[in-house]
Amino acid sequence: MALKATIYKAELTVSDMDRDYYATHDLTLALHPSETESRMMLRLMAFALHAHEDLAFTRGISSTEEPDLWRHNPDGTLALWIELGMPDEKRLRKACGLAEQVLVYCYGPRAPQVWWESMANKVRRFDNLVVRHVAADSETALAGLAQRSMRLQAMIQDGQLWIGDDSRNVEVDRPQWYP
Repeated sequence: MALKATIYKAELTVSDMDRDYYATHDLTLALHPSETESRMMLRLMAFALHAHEDLAFTRGISSTEEPDLWRHNPDGTLALWIELGMPDEKRLRKACGLAEQVLVYCYGPRAPQVWWESMANKVRRFDNLVVRHVAADSETALAGLAQRSMRLQAMIQDGQLWIGDDSRNVEVDRPQWYP
């Protein structure tokens, strides 16, 4: 018998002073059996950083055809493709061909040293690709906020993200940009 996803609910209030975006989103996140709460919270972090009324979680890890999050333009074209992890060159080429902007949030101790060093020369040609590395401390701190039912507030100012609930507040280290 196949394991089923665990459902998490989040009420996320975003105050993004950098973009003048202020909204509350009622989100449902499916934690795939092979996914960690840490990775799920990184998806939530990416949502907060790029919040938009049309930004949506996809089947993500359950599908090889979709990113973790995406946003479509009103005409159906793909505006934003957000991927977590360490995708291969073929996947990034596909994403950059489909979307106006592609963001990768890589994480884990091997991401900058092993993955990015092997990918940098292969993907520099994609003008619509941005790669960021999330620090391990931020990843751990975000995982500590995970609950089946969450009420979170995210504040973004000068590129810095603070996210928290009623009892804890986490400053997420600004993800390091790669050229």
